Amino acid sequence: MTASIPEQLIRDLIADNAGATDAILEAAGTSHDTAVLVGAALVAPGRPALLTRAAASASCLRDRQLVAVATAHLSGDDDRTLLLARDHLAEHPDSLLVAHIAALAAQR
Repeated sequence: MTASIPEQLIRDLIADNAGATDAILEAAGTSHDTAVLVGAALVAPGRPALLTRAAASASCLRDRQLVAVATAHLSGDDDRTLLLARDHLAEHPDSLLVAHIAALAAQR
């Protein structure tokens, strides 16, 4: 099965592939995909509008949880980030972006 474009952008970002940061920021300019917007917010923390757009696009619980994890992480609340990530990953163990954010929080 081929990964979707948003999924591939997230995988490239997590893998730190060359050009991934620029690609996700470019995609975020027109995307309504919550994960793409959160990924862009992670690499451009000085652009809070990305996280605001991600929250607005989050139409299901899984996406709202992703935004909550990213918000906690970007505000520097590592304990809350890890707690929210643990709860999210218990229900959605395939959530690579939340696992990545939790790893970033654990490294601080």
